[in-house]
Amino acid sequence: MAYILSLETTTTNCSVTLSNKEEILAVKELNNANYSHAESLHVFISEVLKEANIEISKLDAIAVSKGPGSYTGLRIGVSAAKGLCFALDIPLISVSTLESLASQLEIDEGYIVPMLDARRMEVYSAIYDSKNNLVRDIKAQIIDESSFYEQLQKGPVYFIGNGVEKTQKIINHENVNFIMGKFPSSLQMVTLAYAKYTKSDTEDVAYFEPFYLKDFLVSK
Repeated sequence: MAYILSLETTTTNCSVTLSNKEEILAVKELNNANYSHAESLHVFISEVLKEANIEISKLDAIAVSKGPGSYTGLRIGVSAAKGLCFALDIPLISVSTLESLASQLEIDEGYIVPMLDARRMEVYSAIYDSKNNLVRDIKAQIIDESSFYEQLQKGPVYFIGNGVEKTQKIINHENVNFIMGKFPSSLQMVTLAYAKYTKSDTEDVAYFEPFYLKDFLVSK
């Protein structure tokens, strides 16, 4: 047995999945533009444990989506994950938000560009090949007409995530494919988290911090 609870709170989608190895036992998620994560997350945790009839003491690890993404969402998810790990004395596993987002797609050729909305015309993005290998690291970038030109010249490029809406207004190319309405979900964390669990690729619970990518700015 390897009971892992996966938490995804980096966007408006608050998502919790309970799995045993790579088998999904229960999932609860709600995409709410009002960011109700603080109210919903612990309720969802209780509900998936109850649905799967698993005591919280039986959990073997907690996985959390580490970012980038919403500052507040990241803080809520990571705080909950660390609290559970401390209380239960179990490992903490971090999963790249953009990697799990990219894994929602299966393609035969070309590239996958997971992207999350940042400020103005900026997105957090990375580039993966058709085998889900990272070919360009995560960065914050301002989208313009020349963005991803090199990849688009080589073949199909699939853009996915809540940064797609602003991107489709700017990038126009015969090889572009916009996948609309997709958000990071704890469902795609399951396989990635279990792979890390089997290798004991875990975090130091005391010192782990979310991957914000950019400093948090307070509006005045």
